[in-house]
Amino acid sequence: MLPTRQEAERLLLEAEKCNIGTWGDHSRVAAHCAESIAKLCEDLDPEKAYILGLLHDIGRKFGVRHLGHVSDGYSYMMSLSYDEVGRVCLTHSFNNLKVEEYIGNVDTSDEEYELIVSGLASITLDEYDRLIQLCDALAGSEGVLNIEDRMNDVKRRYGNFPQVKWDSNMWLKDYFEKKIGMDIYEAVDKDNYRPERGE
Repeated sequence: MLPTRQEAERLLLEAEKCNIGTWGDHSRVAAHCAESIAKLCEDLDPEKAYILGLLHDIGRKFGVRHLGHVSDGYSYMMSLSYDEVGRVCLTHSFNNLKVEEYIGNVDTSDEEYELIVSGLASITLDEYDRLIQLCDALAGSEGVLNIEDRMNDVKRRYGNFPQVKWDSNMWLKDYFEKKIGMDIYEAVDKDNYRPERGE
């Protein structure tokens, strides 16, 4: 089940008040990218893609956490019966469904960690999972970024970026470019798009 677009936007605005930061605009950029790419794919619903992109990081509502934002987002969305959003809260950080590839601190309880591990084990990635993973890797807080620049920024901030994850992000870019038949940055209007709060 999914919230409406209006409800998703309300949930994000409410969440930002609980944990002020740039993550909200990052989510808006991811949503824009997801909707723009989905419009060019016959098998994807742009509205669903937008909502999933907008709420993939909703776990950040509960404070400054690293891996913990994954379990927080999943649990929060499942408590509202938004299972499709809960799913991307789990999958967006794990291109290969492996928790070991997470970049950042493992700041979960044993129960939260097991929730993530067992959740990922039950999932086979679909087109929406892949789309949000790609859009997460494209989305800065001020606009769309070159995917390699974004990965290098993460590498600078955390000290590492696993090669397997780097390669899988580049594979996603190539995969969707072949799917839509055009350059991904052109598809998402990289040079012109800027997020607007409440859009």
